[in-house]
Amino acid sequence: MPFVSLNPTTGETIARYRAHSRTQLDQALAAAQAAQGAWRRRPLARRTPALRALARGLRAQRDALAALATAEMGKPITQAQAEVEKCALLCDYYAAQGAGLLADQLPAGAPANARVVHEPLGTILAIMPWNFPFWQVIRAVVPPLVAGNAVLLKPAPNVIGSTLALAREFERAGFPRGLFQVILAETARIPELIADPRIHGVTLTGSTAAGKRVAALAGAAMKPGVFELGGSDPAIVLRDADLDHAAEVCAQSRLLNSGQSCVCAKRFIVEGAVLRDFTTRFVARIAARRVGDPADSATAVGPLARADLRDHLHTQVTRSLRLGARALLGGQPLPGPGFFYAPTVLAGVRAGMPAADEELFGPVAAIIAVPDAATALRTANASAYGLGASLFTRNRRKGAALARELEAGSVFINDLVRSCPELPFGGIKSSGYGRELGAWGAKAFVNTKTLWSA
Repeated sequence: MPFVSLNPTTGETIARYRAHSRTQLDQALAAAQAAQGAWRRRPLARRTPALRALARGLRAQRDALAALATAEMGKPITQAQAEVEKCALLCDYYAAQGAGLLADQLPAGAPANARVVHEPLGTILAIMPWNFPFWQVIRAVVPPLVAGNAVLLKPAPNVIGSTLALAREFERAGFPRGLFQVILAETARIPELIADPRIHGVTLTGSTAAGKRVAALAGAAMKPGVFELGGSDPAIVLRDADLDHAAEVCAQSRLLNSGQSCVCAKRFIVEGAVLRDFTTRFVARIAARRVGDPADSATAVGPLARADLRDHLHTQVTRSLRLGARALLGGQPLPGPGFFYAPTVLAGVRAGMPAADEELFGPVAAIIAVPDAATALRTANASAYGLGASLFTRNRRKGAALARELEAGSVFINDLVRSCPELPFGGIKSSGYGRELGAWGAKAFVNTKTLWSA
């Protein structure tokens, strides 16, 4: 069965792609193995020029690449352009810092005749989603490549065009043929790929359900993995917060990528003393965002990426309303072509509702009232997820103390959660395990080896 790419703004078919056969996948594995054998012996200083060339290529092709993402998954064009630039920045970072991040080490207190070295594992299978078709790939692929590995990438079916365009930039930048390849593998092929001895590690960004299945396969094959999965990130607004700032940042966070991001704030946990004032400000800012054609630079919220995603989101909203939530804004799909959903704010949300317990992957915000900061903290942590969290308060000392109590891989005080090349990114609990980016991403798929010379 072919993979089909649809334009979520119009519902029209963009392209169809034929899945790779078992023979083609075997050829890809063999090519990766051959390329990695030579690449791992190349000194790190000779790996980084290709990264610098990739950064230049990404910047040169920014508008063309961004237009592809907008067409395939509906990302607002200005956000798509910013995504490509962020990818270039990551390439610049690893080109400049890679040698230092992966340098041999003499741990403090260790014998002077010992060293710790970081050697590549081999070929890594990367299974990537559609919501950030360039950034997700770059952040998952570049660090293992810098460390000396090869990567086979399985993209989401609806963004194959974007992924193939990105692969062409790797080729133009001078990466050896076979070192980074896009494989159009059907889901049924994934178990045999993971079990293949030529695959040495697995990284996946996607749903918690998919992550659990793939992690189980990797574990059975004794292969390391990095899994960045779903999230229901809390944003805590305390009574001493700057409410105008909090409302603006929370609206920005909730509607980033049209609400289709694991680290979008989704649960807005607000102290009762400022509930009315914050809600008024927040609803006004959500309502002010323009919904429409994502190719228009004035658009802030585009369509959802697929019809089934919109249907699932509406089911979650409907169930929450039936259980007592109130829609202060939106609450329904928008009429007309494409997969648009009205920006929505739900109030009166409590545990037991989908809006409180599940990941809302779209432009729907859940406001949860709490009496005090201690209850806010308990409510934030009462989640199966633990990816990111944000906290709004004028009291920096109090914010720092509460941040340490939040169960998440990242906590941002008075700001929205984001990833950046220098810092570790990932989650805990059902949001996954392992870390991408920074030194942690560079060493995610290496053999950390002790060398002792008597």
